[in-house]
Amino acid sequence: MKQRILVVENNQTILELIGIVLEDAGYEVKLYTTEKAILSHIINFQPDAILLDIFKPTIEGTELCRQLKEAQSTAHIPVIVLSTHPQIAKVKEICADEIVPKPFDIDGLLDVLKDQLKTAS
Repeated sequence: MKQRILVVENNQTILELIGIVLEDAGYEVKLYTTEKAILSHIINFQPDAILLDIFKPTIEGTELCRQLKEAQSTAHIPVIVLSTHPQIAKVKEICADEIVPKPFDIDGLLDVLKDQLKTAS
């Protein structure tokens, strides 16, 4: 059975690229450009990991990440945050399992994902 990865990325081009790379690597992937109603999608899809784009490490920007780590039904799912913000490392203290700064190296992203999936299992 393929491991499932849910990706939330507001940039359509980056989202499509991540989707192609993850599918080529053998993952089952669901792609979303918005956080709107994402919690129900997460519950239905039951991903093994989540790649989450966060624009800024603010209360609003990290709210979904915090919700995922606080909810009993999703707390076990590794959340890997993608961002261009120079202070995004602060999000790891708040809720993220790992941070991947943009622009990112595809192989580096896959390595982080594999490490998080190993840690979670």
